[in-house]
Amino acid sequence: MKKVQLSIYLDPQTFRALEAFANRRNQPKSLVAEAAIASFLSPDDSDRREAAIAKRLDRLARVLERLERNDGVALETIALFIRFWLTSTPALPEQSSPAARAKGAERYDRFVEALGRRLSSGSTLLNEVSIDLHASGKTEANSASLD
Repeated sequence: MKKVQLSIYLDPQTFRALEAFANRRNQPKSLVAEAAIASFLSPDDSDRREAAIAKRLDRLARVLERLERNDGVALETIALFIRFWLTSTPALPEQSSPAARAKGAERYDRFVEALGRRLSSGSTLLNEVSIDLHASGKTEANSASLD
C-alpha cells in the first residue's frame, strides 16, 4: 500500500531532536515521525496505566470481599461454638473449682500448642470445610443424577 506524503513545519529545536533520534536509531526521520504520530493518535500510555491500575484494584476488591466472607464464617463458627458450649456445659460445684481451673489451664495450653502447629502447617479448617462441601456437593449431584 502506497504511503501518503505529508508536509509539516517543525520548530527548529523539535526538528533537531527528531534528527538526533533518527540518527541514533539509524532510521529515516519520516519513519520516526510516523511512529510518533501513530503513538500520539493511539490510546495514551496513561490510559493503559489507568486500565492496568483499575484491573489491579478490581482484583484487590475481590480479594478483600473473600477475606471479609472468610472472617464472617470464622466469627460465626466461633460464636455458634461458644453458644453451644455455654448452653450444654453445666456449672461446676464450688469445691471442685481449683481442680477444674488447673485442668482448664492444662487444656488451654494444649489447645494453644495445637493451634500453633496447625497454623504453621498451613492447613486451615476453612479449606477443609470447603473441600468437604465440594466433595459432598459432587456426591449429592451424582446421587441426584442417578434418581
